[in-house]
Amino acid sequence: MTPLDDFYLQKDEPLRGCLLALKDYLLAFDKNITPEWKYKLPFFYYKGKMFCYLWIHKKYHKPYIGIVESKHIDHPDLIIEKRARMKIMLIDPNEDLPIDTMNDILKQALARY
Repeated sequence: MTPLDDFYLQKDEPLRGCLLALKDYLLAFDKNITPEWKYKLPFFYYKGKMFCYLWIHKKYHKPYIGIVESKHIDHPDLIIEKRARMKIMLIDPNEDLPIDTMNDILKQALARY
């Protein structure tokens, strides 16, 4: 088992299911998005460049998508916190994925590449 696989499997539900659904969503979003293991977390590359990653927010205990080139994307569901170039989108693991919102944000992020 790879560290990438282990990342998902070591999480308890509902976090595990949410993270796996996010992974599947990201990989299906564009054929040029590929999964990687970088900085000890699941990263997703677009055409060989860092695009986004998945993690769990320490304060809110919710999974999130961290989007690398989102500093200039203005969307109410993106949070910058103390990051310089990345913003995050928190996901409620007990709700359906906000597909329309994620589509909107990720399309804007892909346009930066």
